[in-house]
Amino acid sequence: MRPGITGWAQVNQGHVTELEDIDHKLQYDFYYIKNFSYWLDFLILMRTAQVVFTGHGAR
Repeated sequence: MRPGITGWAQVNQGHVTELEDIDHKLQYDFYYIKNFSYWLDFLILMRTAQVVFTGHGAR
């Protein structure tokens, strides 16, 4: 997968700094790779738009 500005791990967990959280976020990335679909991409797009327009979930 090519990196982008958002992703399944980013919209579900956001920015992390702890080692345990990094491992958990990596599991989201593996889930995305295993279950790649246009529906999942649509969900990522909608969650990203929600943060951009409402600020909900932003740090």
